[in-house]
Amino acid sequence: MILKYPFVTEKATMMLEGESKLQFIVQRDATKQDIKRELESAFEQEVANVRTMMTMKGEKKAIVTFSDAKAAEEILSRLGIM
Repeated sequence: MILKYPFVTEKATMMLEGESKLQFIVQRDATKQDIKRELESAFEQEVANVRTMMTMKGEKKAIVTFSDAKAAEEILSRLGIM
């Protein structure tokens, strides 16, 4: 599994509310295409954009933008976070 867990911080919550973006910690060797494919199949929502970066702890973080503005909130509620 490429996705490890959703990354939820105060900044991530502000990005969710302002820009409808979600953050996930992913496997280090995962490509943007891998992340997009897994998210679309797991949550049945179209992914518009994936940005990746390394955290200070050496984990890979993906910032995901969905085509549907309400998709991010729906996914977090499905995961039991919101």
